[in-house]
Amino acid sequence: MRVVVSIGGSVLAPDLAADRVEQHAAAIDELVADGHEVAVVVGGGDVARQYIGTARDLGATEYDLDALGIDVTRLNARLLVTALESSATPEPAETHEAARASLRRGEVAVMGGTVPGHTTDAVSAMLAEMVQADLLVYATSVPGVFSADPNVDDDAERFDTLSASELVDVISSIETTAGSNAPVDLLATKIIERSGLRAVVLDGTDPERIVAAVEGAFDGTEVVPDD
Repeated sequence: MRVVVSIGGSVLAPDLAADRVEQHAAAIDELVADGHEVAVVVGGGDVARQYIGTARDLGATEYDLDALGIDVTRLNARLLVTALESSATPEPAETHEAARASLRRGEVAVMGGTVPGHTTDAVSAMLAEMVQADLLVYATSVPGVFSADPNVDDDAERFDTLSASELVDVISSIETTAGSNAPVDLLATKIIERSGLRAVVLDGTDPERIVAAVEGAFDGTEVVPDD
């Protein structure tokens, strides 16, 4: 199976602790040992937000803030590359084309962000589309997709399964609510919809949940292509 795993920066390295990075690398190594082709896209997380907050106070433009966030995602990606035992790209790929070439060489392709305006959610969906992935796994800090932001709405209910178009509708409604945060951004959901990708959104703080998702036994939200 060809799998693209999107790991949030706050999931991979919330406090830059080596053991957390090693655990996620071990999960990726396990997938490779089981015969899967794996590409990983790493987010920036709280570290990126801290840099962005300071840069904003210093008067940086939104474009520059995005570029700064991309730099942090690539640093996080380097941490993962360092921890992997499997054959991997020697340094994070900076383009989708480079990541695809890495996969074709039989490596674990690892990348962070690419260009300002695209989150790593969208980068992951684009990569999954490009390499025709069998599964796209979003390892987030929440256990799936909810009807509303569970941090804001106590009545939010988790979906076990959504069609791609239903996912677009749910994320659209969450993103238009002030102060709410969606587990996957809207651009990513639209790429998932157009590509007919199968995706899973889950709590990735325990990296073994990523392995379980590939094996078909997971606790999260499954996104299936529209008929």
